Amino acid sequence: MPTWEDIEQARKRLEGVVHRTPVLTSRQFDEAAGAKVFFKAENLQRGGAFKFRGAYNKIKAEMERRSVPAVVAFSSGNHAQAVALVSKLLGIRATVVMPTDAPQAKIDATRGYGAEVVLYDRATQSRDDLAEEICRERGAVLVPPFDDELIMAGQATGAVELLEEVPDLDAVVVPVSGGGLLGGWATAAERLRPGIAIYGAEPESAADTKQSLQAGRRVEVAENPTIADGLRVTSPGKLTFPIVQRAVKDVLLVSDAEMIETLAFLLERMKVLVEPSGAAGAAAVRHRKADFSGKRVGVVLSGGNVDLLRLAEYVAARPRL
Repeated sequence: MPTWEDIEQARKRLEGVVHRTPVLTSRQFDEAAGAKVFFKAENLQRGGAFKFRGAYNKIKAEMERRSVPAVVAFSSGNHAQAVALVSKLLGIRATVVMPTDAPQAKIDATRGYGAEVVLYDRATQSRDDLAEEICRERGAVLVPPFDDELIMAGQATGAVELLEEVPDLDAVVVPVSGGGLLGGWATAAERLRPGIAIYGAEPESAADTKQSLQAGRRVEVAENPTIADGLRVTSPGKLTFPIVQRAVKDVLLVSDAEMIETLAFLLERMKVLVEPSGAAGAAAVRHRKADFSGKRVGVVLSGGNVDLLRLAEYVAARPRL
């Protein structure tokens, strides 16, 4: 598990490299949510998502320990782009394993940063096995998307920034996939704001973390159809899940319709572009999935990488909830 010292070291590595993203507010959103909400806008991070923090910290730390000629990652999009961008900045070769059904915009952006993209079929191939095979062939270092202490420590730096700016939060709500962001944020929040309520948010049709918490063990969800492509892992991580079990009060479930409605509000009223996965936490607060009445709530807008054609479809078909 990441320690506070790991997080402090990550902040030093990221200094002058990562964007200190703004904290946004909206009176109209507050009225709908019945709470005072502070949005950490990681959709404005380098690479368009919070993933840049963890990828840079992981790769830079590995380079401090040994020679790293190349890296390999697997991702449906945002981690892929982050690893590709970090590798370009640090001058090393990157290969990224991506599913064939990943958004084309994310595949194109990953290639645009200079990475080689290897596509695989989610239904018939294991991304882990494919990535490990490429690592062996090329002598590369694996950069996992979430299940790694250095990745979590890098992601935690966003929580430190938010709590430096808004130290009196009552709760934070964080989108959860494999748990790297939630695990990192929980570790930092516990240290800086003891007693703060920490929530995850995930799609109701891809509720592997929620089901795992209810079962008291890691549960695998075979079918997880959702528009939130960044939240479609089948099971929480081995390293991240114990942190979630210990520190997280609850995981709140949101529908695709609620994410779309929230995405449209953020775009139309706040002029902020957020992808469905990145809007999950905001949707959970906006649609009152827990009692945040009168509370000061931090919400992570975790990414803004969305295909424009899909965005147009979402906005055109947005529900009036």
